[in-house]
Amino acid sequence: MSGGEQRPKRYYVGVDVGTGSVRAALVDQSGVLLAFADHPIEKWEPQFNHHEQSSEDIWAACCVVTKKVVQGIDLNQIRGLGFDATCSLVVLDKQFHPLPVNHEGDSRRNIIMWLDHRAVSQVNRINETKHSVLQYVGGVMSVEMQAPKLLWLKENLRETCWDKAGHFFDLPDFLSWKATGVTARSLCSLVCKWTYSAEKGWDDSFWKMVGLEDFVADNYSKIGNQVLPPGASLGNGLTPEAARDLGLLPGIAVAASLIDAHAGGLGVIGADVRGHGLVCEEQPVTSRLAVICGTSSCHMGISKDPIFVPGVWGPYFSAMVPGFWLNEGGQSVTGKLIDHMVQGHAAFPELQAKATARCQSVYAYLNSHLDLIKKAQPVGFLTVDLHVWPDFHGNRSPLADLTLKGMKMFFWKTTGYLFTPASAALDSPTSPLSVTGLTLSQDLDDLAILYLATVQAIALGTRFIKEAMEAAGHSISTLFLCGGLSKNPLFVQMHADITGMPVVLSQEVESVLVGAAILGACASGDFASVQEAMAKMSKVGKVVFPRQEDKKYYDKKYQVFLKLVEHQMEYLAIMNDD
Repeated sequence: MSGGEQRPKRYYVGVDVGTGSVRAALVDQSGVLLAFADHPIEKWEPQFNHHEQSSEDIWAACCVVTKKVVQGIDLNQIRGLGFDATCSLVVLDKQFHPLPVNHEGDSRRNIIMWLDHRAVSQVNRINETKHSVLQYVGGVMSVEMQAPKLLWLKENLRETCWDKAGHFFDLPDFLSWKATGVTARSLCSLVCKWTYSAEKGWDDSFWKMVGLEDFVADNYSKIGNQVLPPGASLGNGLTPEAARDLGLLPGIAVAASLIDAHAGGLGVIGADVRGHGLVCEEQPVTSRLAVICGTSSCHMGISKDPIFVPGVWGPYFSAMVPGFWLNEGGQSVTGKLIDHMVQGHAAFPELQAKATARCQSVYAYLNSHLDLIKKAQPVGFLTVDLHVWPDFHGNRSPLADLTLKGMKMFFWKTTGYLFTPASAALDSPTSPLSVTGLTLSQDLDDLAILYLATVQAIALGTRFIKEAMEAAGHSISTLFLCGGLSKNPLFVQMHADITGMPVVLSQEVESVLVGAAILGACASGDFASVQEAMAKMSKVGKVVFPRQEDKKYYDKKYQVFLKLVEHQMEYLAIMNDD
């Protein structure tokens, strides 16, 4: 190449399928996001705890957003494509056509979503087996994993779905198959949600014990008997048909996929932190905890050796970063919980009107309103009399109790406590809820303080998970936040203050999409390893440090937080005592 010539730019497309939308980004070799697009996707809730989607609708949305982000770009410069998605279950027949996952027989709705809790009976029976594979999911399998959902389909939709099924995909693997025609599964999906072992493969005895021996008989062809590491190049790349759908060129490298939270972890955890005054600069990458916070939150910690944490999923080998074990904590609802608490308050219409008048989001307005009413005290101190237990959809980690129930506790300083049933839950009057310190006030100040207490409760939950991981052997010094909630400065500051650790935010706020693009970059061969791509495409944007002067206050809040669940257990024991 002559001195006057420049090497052509190289680009990668990352596609992220979340709970309510599909997003895509065009990313360069330095991890800079050059174009972004999103598109909503349909959701159905035909009955309580049943949540469904359509694989055809999702693929169509992937095509819309991908075409948008590559407009005006020389397609020859696009080197790779990476997908991530929620860990939802896609069901297709032997000809790869959608099958219904519902009693209505609607084959368009062929996805059981990640947050679907229909298979409670099935997961309880699976956990009663105490099979050895359960030690790799924190000792207790979650209803959000795939085995209980598969068993539910077998027991409830035998003729219309189970007997006709030819392929069960995790949604990320469905997308990579749709793009390439290759049915190989990603190690990430199978290890994290299907009980596959990176070292030993499938365990026949588990599937036989839980009543899903069908998979053993057909050599696991329906759920995956070819497994590839995330970022591996699939087949011959993008098929001509998929290329037409997506607006790309045939043959572009397509990567083995990741679950969405894991793509977020990939996009942040390997960032070069030099020059930011962080203690983790002199520590191994295992000192970092990635928190991917959107509709729900996932807490990703890695280690060189396997660490078994009760109530925390994993350890999973090479499920996110090759050569490292992964532990995954989580909170089933976080962003959805904040929306629920705010939108369900009597003052929400007033909040909407005032935020609109200022051309602000409701959360930007609430943050400024909290600054207005805090007066001389730190804003977090406004909740000295108000405490929230945040597990409205069960506790994923570290208690691993999806049936945890709660109550409302209204507190008046002059008259004490009044206990009432939990009636403001996300989907049902019986969903977990615990709030203490409420008054009769229903004004905007009351709403703002309830919002603050909810944000604090989520951060306290992160501390609860972090301490469980540390008790088992992790050594964590720094949080790396990404996802929609990381754009909220109050949410970020509360995580720093309550955990007592610095919070690192990426230069690119869409870190999940950067993670997906990293997969495409690895598949293209432009980087020698996933670790090299992480280091070069992940960059620190901002660091938020904890306010040490508030530590004593948040230590007290944490003591109350732990008492809330302790008391809930006591109340349940009293009421269930014959």
